[in-house]
Amino acid sequence: MKKKLVTGIIILLAIVITVGLIAFMNIKKNKNNKFGGFGSFGGFGGPNASVTSVRTAIAEKIPLQDYVTTNGEVQTQSSIEVFPAMKGTVVEIDVSLGSQVQKGDLIGYIDPSEPGAYYAKSPIYAPISGSILTSPVRTGQTVSVSSVITKIGDVDNLQISAKIPERYVADLRIGQKAEITLEAYPSVKFGASVVRISPVVDSATRTKEIILNFDKKDSRVNAGMFAKVKLYTALYEGQIAIKQDALVNNSDKYYLFIVNDDGETVRRSEVTLGKNVDAVYQILSGVNPGDRVVVEGTLTLYDGAKIKDINSQE
Repeated sequence: MKKKLVTGIIILLAIVITVGLIAFMNIKKNKNNKFGGFGSFGGFGGPNASVTSVRTAIAEKIPLQDYVTTNGEVQTQSSIEVFPAMKGTVVEIDVSLGSQVQKGDLIGYIDPSEPGAYYAKSPIYAPISGSILTSPVRTGQTVSVSSVITKIGDVDNLQISAKIPERYVADLRIGQKAEITLEAYPSVKFGASVVRISPVVDSATRTKEIILNFDKKDSRVNAGMFAKVKLYTALYEGQIAIKQDALVNNSDKYYLFIVNDDGETVRRSEVTLGKNVDAVYQILSGVNPGDRVVVEGTLTLYDGAKIKDINSQE
């Protein structure tokens, strides 16, 4: 009986020792892997946990085109409201919405007669050539000299009126290029250029109005359309440009990881930032043209870290 008890105790001790050794080995393995970085598959484990998978790009000088976005309205370059020469009743209208007229064409007649007093009909003539933009008044309607009979405009030559915030006024100049997008054709980009700039800033809206002409006539564009305006302003040239995602921020300083000549390790380089457009930054110092810079996978890198450039694997 005592022999069986001793044997059981020995077996139990062996199990405890075995479990303890396994636990110790797991703890040691976890400690070794804690700061090992991503594996060969970008952080999802692998045969060599001390190597970080990254994507890189060659540093090169790229111009950055800055711009301002605002809303605008498509208008006729020239338009005018037509008024009668005297008050009376509309007895004849010879045009309709969309009609083409030439300067001097007859639009209609006003009868200025009143009860007990009869006068000759007063004609209404087109003051300019163009298209009838608004529905004319109806016959039988009574009008005064301040009543608008219709509106005539040149729909063959359209422009965009837009307002630019005051902080961008210094960037405005005649001839600036713009990209126009219309609600009716969201995938189409229409080119335009600035032809006029208001000499004053609107004190109520703190904006300055600009007028742009389309670079080409297009029958799809109609007066009155809502326009989204992308006005190109400053062009920043002569510097390396890198996407913001590649930058590492630490204590108000910015760094990039540059691949060393061995192609297997990286060094951390402090950089000076310049202008930025759409999360792409100019790099004024800290990187040279031709350097291979890590653009993805920087979170676990450190100075001297080993890397695998997955660009070369594709």
